[in-house]
Amino acid sequence: MIEVSSLKYQYQNNDSQTINDISFDIQKGEVFGFLGPSGAGKTTTQKIITGLLTNYEGDIRIMGKNRSDWGRDFYEKIGVAFEFPNLYMKLTAIENLELFLSYYVNKNDDLDMLLDNVGLLAYKKKKIEDFSKGMKVRLNFIRAIQHNPDIIFLDEPTSGLDPVNANIIKQYIKRLKCEGKTIFLTTHNMGVATQICDRVAFIVDGKLRAIDNPKNLMLQYGKREVAIEYIEKKKVIKKYHAIDGIGENSEFLDVLKNNEIKTIHTSEATLEDIFIKVTGRSIQ
Repeated sequence: MIEVSSLKYQYQNNDSQTINDISFDIQKGEVFGFLGPSGAGKTTTQKIITGLLTNYEGDIRIMGKNRSDWGRDFYEKIGVAFEFPNLYMKLTAIENLELFLSYYVNKNDDLDMLLDNVGLLAYKKKKIEDFSKGMKVRLNFIRAIQHNPDIIFLDEPTSGLDPVNANIIKQYIKRLKCEGKTIFLTTHNMGVATQICDRVAFIVDGKLRAIDNPKNLMLQYGKREVAIEYIEKKKVIKKYHAIDGIGENSEFLDVLKNNEIKTIHTSEATLEDIFIKVTGRSIQ
């Protein structure tokens, strides 16, 4: 659905390139996460692909067609929700949706259902100036998908949301994936990426450092060991054992047989741990 080859971009007043020779592809029905700290080039890459920034170097193909060959019909195919919602503050929620939907050929006859899906139906006639940031984020998300696009660009889709509403958006993204939508999201929230992304790319200083699915990265960079906590003589003991040959490890088996087990789990690295190890940089 998206093919990017040798992409480079430099802002006019910058001394160095913001995007420095990156290449990647995104498949149909894939949730692809672009992970990196602020200023890494995540949003810039999205803006280039969606046409908000031009004068780039390299090749971009969308749905098999060169980006430069697309006309206005391109915007029927994509939905975009950037981190800071650009909504009409004096209009109500439903008026905002109806206004933006009027720009598209594909119409949605059930905006109430979309609002209800993100917990905003009761506020459909409330002006945006009275919305909280979290409500604006959820409305912005709905606005991006209301015309049924094939590719959806999301910039920090759970930013400013409490855990309940963040989970609503994450589950909605998974639903869109099941419908065959292709989703390209940027985030510095490693928990979100772990939960919903099929593949992730680490970007720092405009360069890609790694691309893989989260599970593979965790297995590759995690320690092959099991951590076990158990009670011994009224004390909590924690020990680590290598996974290889664990079934024949007499000390481990003895603990299982003769002690009260509190926890047992593999020592997988988190995406944030891996990001720091691969890039040498913090995600913040």
